[in-house]
Amino acid sequence: MFDGLKDKLRTFREDVEETADVDASTGAEATADGESVAAAVDGEPTERDAAGRDGSAGAVADTESADESSTPAPDRGDERDDEADGSEPSTFQRAKAFATGRIIIEEADLEEPLWELEMALLESDVEMSVAEQILDTVRETMLGESRRQVETTGELVEQALHDALLEVIGVGQFDFETRIEEADKPVTIVFTGVNGVGKTTTIAKLSQWLGDRGYSSVLANGDTYRAGANEQIAEHADRLNRELIAHEQGGDPTAVIYDAVEYAAANDVDVVLGDTAGRLHTSDDLMSQLEKIDRVVEPDLTLFVDEAVAGQDAVNRAREFDAAAEVDGAVLTKADADTSGGAAISIAYVTGKPVLFLGTGQGYDDLRRFDPEALVDDLLGT
Repeated sequence: MFDGLKDKLRTFREDVEETADVDASTGAEATADGESVAAAVDGEPTERDAAGRDGSAGAVADTESADESSTPAPDRGDERDDEADGSEPSTFQRAKAFATGRIIIEEADLEEPLWELEMALLESDVEMSVAEQILDTVRETMLGESRRQVETTGELVEQALHDALLEVIGVGQFDFETRIEEADKPVTIVFTGVNGVGKTTTIAKLSQWLGDRGYSSVLANGDTYRAGANEQIAEHADRLNRELIAHEQGGDPTAVIYDAVEYAAANDVDVVLGDTAGRLHTSDDLMSQLEKIDRVVEPDLTLFVDEAVAGQDAVNRAREFDAAAEVDGAVLTKADADTSGGAAISIAYVTGKPVLFLGTGQGYDDLRRFDPEALVDDLLGT
């Protein structure tokens, strides 16, 4: 899952490490006197000072006395100015850092790798504003950062990427099971999205997921317009041994879900899972149905369902659905077939609502709780 994005993130990490370490090596050669500079700053004798003591002490003393009276002390004002103004590290700073066992990450080390990372994220269908946020966080975290020479730049990059990705992926997260546990019963969950993205199958999977955790559920077919919708959800209900509430084709979807809530309340069923017709956010009549369901039924959660493989299209639809009829979270189907990961990374940041589940196969057990921390670790191979 998301293998293409994993490869691109690994390439970025390797590029930064290679660039920074080459620059550090070059800096060490160019500042061969760096140790002497750092020692002079700390008031310690250098090797050259020690070598000078091999001659006559008196002659040395006379020479030093003459030098002190005729030669002004070297002016390091420029280096100090560079250090004080907060700009790029000066040669003096880099030499001092290297001599004390540290290496400074500079803008030049990040420029090309960050550009390549931006292209990689956009190619992976990560939404533009999300990609920019990731880049800004990585840049701010790493620029001017120093590391011990016994560490690797890759470790710094890995931590910066981890924090940047988690910041956008983890937006709005909440504990779904705790929400179900603590809510008044029955809990009503309505599913929405465009046609053909797996809403009905997702309902069946979530019913199985809830059952595995001790929660009973009833299915409600609010997709009253599509031919064959009743038969499709009835097949899932039979396989799962769940009760199904459905009306004749063309009926009022609000009435169907309302009846399901009444049934659940009368029979001590924990959760109502309500299907709705696939729609575009521009379908005024269908969007008005969602508004009516929200007004009459007052669902506890409205979940947007789309395909992970839809990438940028899924991100745009999530934004549009949330604007037209506010959703509480998202479920991404076909995540197992998605190599890019753009939708999974972008939707939460764009909508401010969390991705809650990933569909990862055809079986009823193939529904994975979305864990931002675990996903980031998987993407970075940690």
